[in-house]
Amino acid sequence: MAGKTLFDKIWQAHTVADLGGGFALLHIDRTLLHDLSGASALAEVEQKGYAVAHPELTFATPDHAVATTPGRSSETFAPGHRLLVPLRRRAQELGIRLFDLGQDGHGIVHIIGPELGLSLPGLTIVCGDSHTCTHGGLGALAFGVGSSELVHVLATQTLVQRKPRRMRVDFEGTPDRGVTPKDMILHLIGKLGAAAGTGFAVEYAGSAIRSMPVEGRLTICNLSIEMGAKMGLIAPDDVIYQYIAGRDFAPRGRDFDAAVAHWRMLPADPDAVYDVRHHVDLADVAPQITWGTSPEHVIAVDQPVPDPAMAPDDRRRAAWTAALAYQGLEPGKPIEGTKVDWVFIGSCTNSRLSDLRAAAEIVRGRHKAPHVTAWVVPGSERVKRAAEAEGVDRVFTGAGFEWREPGCSMCVASNGETVPPGQRSVSTSNRNFVGRQGPRARTHLASPAMAAAAAVRGAIADVRKL
Repeated sequence: MAGKTLFDKIWQAHTVADLGGGFALLHIDRTLLHDLSGASALAEVEQKGYAVAHPELTFATPDHAVATTPGRSSETFAPGHRLLVPLRRRAQELGIRLFDLGQDGHGIVHIIGPELGLSLPGLTIVCGDSHTCTHGGLGALAFGVGSSELVHVLATQTLVQRKPRRMRVDFEGTPDRGVTPKDMILHLIGKLGAAAGTGFAVEYAGSAIRSMPVEGRLTICNLSIEMGAKMGLIAPDDVIYQYIAGRDFAPRGRDFDAAVAHWRMLPADPDAVYDVRHHVDLADVAPQITWGTSPEHVIAVDQPVPDPAMAPDDRRRAAWTAALAYQGLEPGKPIEGTKVDWVFIGSCTNSRLSDLRAAAEIVRGRHKAPHVTAWVVPGSERVKRAAEAEGVDRVFTGAGFEWREPGCSMCVASNGETVPPGQRSVSTSNRNFVGRQGPRARTHLASPAMAAAAAVRGAIADVRKL
């Protein structure tokens, strides 16, 4: 009998009932709520006559629809305030822990989960947000759910799911200068396509993953959904255990030792079988920048804008043509040197302390271009405070950047913070869809270092030249 993958071990341990036809009823260990859907889901549970089954396993934070303006309050963005008020009320009534604005622990839901020790190896974690796969960087089985699924989890602490197939991606080698985890995962999506992971749980492995700090692993898993996969996982190891030790909600003392002993059993068996395997040699990976309107529209920054005539089929030829028209780019021209108007450093993909440090190193001793508006939005209150304690905020403000309050901000633009129509943004977020950062906004995804380089140069720039 073949060995088990990391995914198989977690799935099996959480299967309450095999429902047949590839479906199972799973126990869910953590339910995370945010302001866009949290209050409405809790209200629907009540309207249907149910109770929240385990409020002690449910955690909430406002992130999507809150202003990040310095000195903000919950009322700064009125539509967001109308979402937050009922979330506050219901969380208090039901005994759900809410990390509110300005409080220690507040932040983007996918930043605070790992940061607080809510996300742990081997757990099942759900949230009404597609980037819940981020938490898989700690070895959890984490995925986004729809509104009706969220209500089901709140009422029963279980969820019916179809078992996905298993994919493994091995990143091997040492990253070249200027290459970050963001570049690695963008390169993979460009190589395989935005639908390659559909129907799969993806496990990332290889020497480059084993040598990667935790925050980089979270970035890798965050973009799993942009490859079509609901779930992305990385096997826990000593790097993870050291990261978790001492965090607020992590086990302590003998319980922590027992947990680590269990976590050591989670990595895939040597003879585990995957349905699909891919290999990425880091010698082939350079700093990346997207050129179109899908994360798969990505190239190395020193490459020319692709020509739709070279697309492999009619469907992609049409998509490339439409993407170039929207982005205002010409095929065959260098993408490096394309003028930018905005730079956004933030989001659940790249707003952790290491991300801000990496961007600050590029900015240090320099100033943003006069025509560029540049924002830095820390992912959590703790990230913000730690960065300020190190003086990272002063590096940015001294270079003309705006240092803002924690939140999703311009990633999804559901809080009124948008890139103006027709203007071009280099963003460390996860999606460059049409209108994602505002109506007719043009978005290029990149790493924090690449975004910082664009702000300094006033154009898409190769960070290796700085």
